Amino acid sequence: MAPDTMPNTTSLLTSRVKVPQHVVYRSFPSETVVLNLQTGRYHGINATAGRMLEALERASCVRDAAAAVAGEYEQSQTLVEHDMCELCNALLARGLIELDGNSPS
Repeated sequence: MAPDTMPNTTSLLTSRVKVPQHVVYRSFPSETVVLNLQTGRYHGINATAGRMLEALERASCVRDAAAAVAGEYEQSQTLVEHDMCELCNALLARGLIELDGNSPS
């Protein structure tokens, strides 16, 4: 996804994140390794970003994933939402996640 086509923060927060079938990841104590099977490229993300990716995959929307991670790490939801949106944009740009659109609320 090109930077000029990235979703705005408001629409991103209400979107569901999906890890496509051509992407696999595995978490280790100090990092998570994400592999795009279509390109053969590996991407390393830190342990916190790996936990965010897991939360994103389980939650109904980015905002809900941020709330779960904020509680887990005892951080403000606003801060985690900001960090999670940055992570989503980075993963989107690399084709490692997809957005399913707005959550059914």
